[in-house]
Amino acid sequence: MSQVPMPKYQDIQDAPATISHEERIPETSPTSSSPTSTTSSTNTEEIEHLYLNFDTQIATRPVFPDNATKDYPPCPNLKEYDDPFTWSKTRKNLMTWVSCATNMTAAYSAGSYAAPEAQLTELWGVSRVAYNVGITVFTIGFGIAPMVLAPFSEINGRRPVFVATGILFVAMQLACALTNSYAGMLVSRFVAGIGGSTFSTMVGGILADIWVSSERNTPMVLFTGATLFGTGLGPLVSGFVAQRLLWRWVFYIQVMTSGTLVTLVTIFFKETRGPILLSRKAKALNNWYAKLESLGAIGMEIPSPSSPSSEKPQSHSTKTRRIRYKVLATEQRPTLPQMIRLSLTRPAHLLLTEPVVICFSLWISFSWAILYLQFGAIPLVYETNHNFTLEQTGAVFTAVCVGGILSTVLSIYQDKWAVRRFGRRFTASPEGRLWFTCAEASLMPIGMFWFGFSCYASVHWIVPTLALVAVTMGIFSIFLATFNYTADVYQTYASSALAASGVCRNFLGGSFPLVTVQMFNGMGFQAASSLLGGIGIVLSLGPILLIWFGPRIRLKSKVARQFVRREEVEE
Repeated sequence: MSQVPMPKYQDIQDAPATISHEERIPETSPTSSSPTSTTSSTNTEEIEHLYLNFDTQIATRPVFPDNATKDYPPCPNLKEYDDPFTWSKTRKNLMTWVSCATNMTAAYSAGSYAAPEAQLTELWGVSRVAYNVGITVFTIGFGIAPMVLAPFSEINGRRPVFVATGILFVAMQLACALTNSYAGMLVSRFVAGIGGSTFSTMVGGILADIWVSSERNTPMVLFTGATLFGTGLGPLVSGFVAQRLLWRWVFYIQVMTSGTLVTLVTIFFKETRGPILLSRKAKALNNWYAKLESLGAIGMEIPSPSSPSSEKPQSHSTKTRRIRYKVLATEQRPTLPQMIRLSLTRPAHLLLTEPVVICFSLWISFSWAILYLQFGAIPLVYETNHNFTLEQTGAVFTAVCVGGILSTVLSIYQDKWAVRRFGRRFTASPEGRLWFTCAEASLMPIGMFWFGFSCYASVHWIVPTLALVAVTMGIFSIFLATFNYTADVYQTYASSALAASGVCRNFLGGSFPLVTVQMFNGMGFQAASSLLGGIGIVLSLGPILLIWFGPRIRLKSKVARQFVRREEVEE
């Protein structure tokens, strides 16, 4: 595959939020890109354009001629354009919890569809496999939509895309509840997957926007925990609903819960994308400067480096200049067609050429397939072996929720313990965090063997249920390791690398419900679980190899080698 051209900001989802320098560019005439850069009839001095960043000392003191009015509009409120990294902990935590709650809602929707299977297959006269296509099309929409939606969030900000797709998600849940046809359900599920995709993929970007790298582990753990908890909660709650109510209530409940969350997002969610905030700040300031000049101002009082405050009276340490601000990240951003093309092609390029991306994509895709396989395997095994009702089968998915909660608590505290115990040795290289992963990810294949060899009617149902807790904890560790390691290794290319694994994860995960029943019935419960456990063991060797050879593998990568530190190679 030919080399994909790389823009100056290597990844459209990860353009720098701040510019570390300020550069002045004189303009000899107004330009179409600066509509506020006009010259008043009393002021012919050239407008100077300054690059704005979050550390820029803003000029807020206008200079008027002696005979001009001093009654001028105040500076706009710039507090709403603050660097998200400097937000208060309370505000960051609120954004984190709201984002994780919406992510849990999207995960809930994926599995809740399985519960009303008996009612709808009878209503529509379709097979069990045909019915499960509704899970597959949801994950397809979930996987491909971010490739197109991400560029829109770069241009318009995260909030508009988050809110718009949230409204679409709620509308499609209502469509699922109201449809009377199989085809209508499939179309509604596909579009619901598109709408819900940003509740998962964009949350990682939001957390990266507001938390610095050293503080990001706990938010990312909460994000991962919300994903798995929601995946188990869907069939758990919907099993009780489908047993006692009409199938439409499975979706009506989602309309109410997701509608409430989207309302909260609309009210409380603030823009987090740094370049977008800077662009809005520059626009607000430029409009203010233009209004001041229309009232007769000859320019703004600009302090020199030796004068830290622009509020001091004009003296030899200040200069009067006509200025406008602009943002370097906005100037260097590709056009929308270019961004969409890069968003579609670069993940494929990384997936085909980068060993690390290939390894982790296979690993997380298979683990996600195991997670989605449970939507079909749990009802089949527990109905066959233990004569469980729909409610009781749904209750078994509590194991997935418990596994997600246990892993969340464990991951938060083990990371803090490792930082205290090992200090920089734990975070000095991307491979440092894989030590925990190698141990915890083994729970996934161990749990599959455990589940398989306890799938007998003579074995109490709690035994295979505990195995599902272990499987979930292993999947959690794999999911978190994929995000953390890929982000550390590829940095500005991380979103593209994660997009590649995301597409593989959703496509393979969504396909497994179509073959679960045939595989478990054809091979037998024990053999099918053992086969999956064996594949899991083979894939778990990848991180072990990366611990020993990771720096050398990254050094040979055309993309990742630019982020390898010299001390890593020397070690």
